[in-house]
Amino acid sequence: MSKKVSLTGIKPTGQVHIGNYLGAIKQALQLSDQYDARYFIADYHALNIVKDKQEMSDSTYGVAATWMACGLDPSKVLLYRQSDVPETFELSTFLMGFTAKGLMNRAHAYKDKKQKNEDAGKDSDFGVNMGLYTYPVLMAADILLFNTDIVPVGKDQVQHVEITADIAGAINHCYNDELLTIPKPILNSSSEVVQGMDGRKMSKSYDNTIPLFMAPKKLRKLVMKIVTNSQEVEEVKDPETCNVFAIYKLFANEQEQEALKERYLAGGLGWGHAKQELFEMLEATFADKRERYDELMNDKSYLDKVLKEGAERAREISSATMNRLRKASGIGC
Repeated sequence: MSKKVSLTGIKPTGQVHIGNYLGAIKQALQLSDQYDARYFIADYHALNIVKDKQEMSDSTYGVAATWMACGLDPSKVLLYRQSDVPETFELSTFLMGFTAKGLMNRAHAYKDKKQKNEDAGKDSDFGVNMGLYTYPVLMAADILLFNTDIVPVGKDQVQHVEITADIAGAINHCYNDELLTIPKPILNSSSEVVQGMDGRKMSKSYDNTIPLFMAPKKLRKLVMKIVTNSQEVEEVKDPETCNVFAIYKLFANEQEQEALKERYLAGGLGWGHAKQELFEMLEATFADKRERYDELMNDKSYLDKVLKEGAERAREISSATMNRLRKASGIGC
């Protein structure tokens, strides 16, 4: 029996950070042992935000290099760029005919933007482009085009997979045939929000991220800026309310966590000491990966080759899906 399909995408918007690694990359790579794993660079999704040509190009290469530096083997799994698969956009148009506007009105990203505008006294749709509004439809196309069974996501993305399932169900019902696989979300095993440098969710929009492959000196300087309270060195500190420990424990094993926790509770641990422990943990985790990432980013021709080969394999699958839908709907017959 063939393996079920898992699909993961990541937008090339700025530097990949440790929240991306923990929330998507690490789990998605682990799923490749159990599933027929497919990974894509969502550059058209990024177009809602990134308007600079060089930034888009650099970030796209950066995402590809990141996946491979973290362990993705393009000879064993499928890695492709969204924009290299035109069937994605054909399917997106097809799905529009089966997508209720009410679904788009309830999508988290649109509702959040609308609420922020209203709170600021602006028109509710100020700054909202159709790419943002129809984001869930394009995401549905990404998923459905590749017969996806499961989509590893964070809690904030579960709704998009549910919307995808609703649209696919409507199409299957309309044509009385199982034309599209109904996907299911799968949450990160920890399903925890990765905390940023200021205690809020780690997010590029909050500018509180820790980039995955930052040079050691810059990384240490950044870690030292993590927000802490004004307690003195000799005071007992609570690790469970500390931004530094919250990030540290995501990478440390139980023994390492307990050892640092004891130092917090014993007193005599300054914030600089705690941040140094975190810096060393991050270095131990990512130094080798950073070296591989730098090698890949210095060999763009190899990255181009990998993405070209991935696109060719992806189009074999996507063309079959669209041919099935065209035949069922009478389009192009």
